[in-house]
Amino acid sequence: MAVKTANVTARVKPEIKQQAEGILETLGIPVSVLIDSLYRQIIMTKSIPYSLSIPTVQTRDMMTEAQFDEMMEKGLDQAKSGQGLDIDEAFDRIMESI
Repeated sequence: MAVKTANVTARVKPEIKQQAEGILETLGIPVSVLIDSLYRQIIMTKSIPYSLSIPTVQTRDMMTEAQFDEMMEKGLDQAKSGQGLDIDEAFDRIMESI
């Protein structure tokens, strides 16, 4: 077995680190194993193994407070008037598009 002697250092926001490490702990995956597997995927695919693209759908982070409130109000009005799908139909449509 090869001895691992290289170190990787990265600066991230403390809350991001804490959240990610909490999830990894729940999954039983040490951070070092995740980084090693990411590096291996980069080598194997000769690319970054996930999409780095600008979202085409407006996300909450891109909205002003007024835009978000308007969107939520529209959704509430639609729900109150019965313009929507029941949950099973909504999930069926989501599953079909995946």
